[in-house]
Amino acid sequence: MDKCIQITHKHASLVQPLYLSGNNGMAALYPSGNNGRTCDIATQFYSFVAVSSHMEQIQFDLLDDRATITLTNPALRNALTLDMATEITDAIEKAEENDMRCLVVQGSEGNFCAGGDIKSMLEGLSTDREMEELIEEVALPINRSVKRLYDCPIPTIAKVDGPAFGAGAALALACDLVLASERAQMSFGFRRIGLSVDSGTSYLLTRAVGEKKAMDLVYTGELIDAEEAERLGLISRVFSDEAFEQRSRDIVDTVASGPTVALEQSKQLLQQGSRRSFAEAIEAETDGLRESFRSDDFETGVTAFINKKTPEFDGK
Repeated sequence: MDKCIQITHKHASLVQPLYLSGNNGMAALYPSGNNGRTCDIATQFYSFVAVSSHMEQIQFDLLDDRATITLTNPALRNALTLDMATEITDAIEKAEENDMRCLVVQGSEGNFCAGGDIKSMLEGLSTDREMEELIEEVALPINRSVKRLYDCPIPTIAKVDGPAFGAGAALALACDLVLASERAQMSFGFRRIGLSVDSGTSYLLTRAVGEKKAMDLVYTGELIDAEEAERLGLISRVFSDEAFEQRSRDIVDTVASGPTVALEQSKQLLQQGSRRSFAEAIEAETDGLRESFRSDDFETGVTAFINKKTPEFDGK
């Protein structure tokens, strides 16, 4: 069934509704009144946002070269339910399939993510299901979604405007950059519900703050504000609440308009750098340079540099 999607035309005077046809969410676009005929030139003239209709607990937007996952389950403070975790994984795959140059993960209505869905955990304990079945249903989908986000080859940015607790904090740390407002908070309080860490926290937290401080944050479940989180290395940058959206947008624009091949190579090298010897790191960087040299963006960047102009990378 065709679905209407939100459209912003590059030329404001030419705004008109477009409709989406196809099963993969991006198959074809055509203007309203076009009798269902595919408009091949639509993507040349329109910057569009496509929202996947089957996603109930997240909103997934594709705008130009940027993909945005917005957690939209305010009743549970955007807690990671089974459905939400599955939808996040699906959205990441769609972002990659559509050659997005940056992926943003954000919360809504004053919350980033309150962690796992405790209600589902309690419901599971009240049944006669085997423990492995419960873990498969409740924990593994969340773990898979966080890992999928960490493994995503394109640059990823978490926008934290409010609480990020437990698995929600891990979801933010799985991103390459974590941008936060002053009202952002973080906690790794798994102890409060009698659970050991999960969602990749043992890996992500220790890499961010070191083993001893990670132990401290997990043992105490301390609630830390944005300023302290930035000092510890959990957050990349903190902005005032008033400036948060604009400053975050500026950084997203900078990343999304960058030399995508080079940034993707740098991401892999930085993620793996601490697990390599110096000699291995140098060798891997040489391989990365080979990929960057082959890109159109390298030629664009060098030419702009020589001519003292600002490069306009196309991400190829």
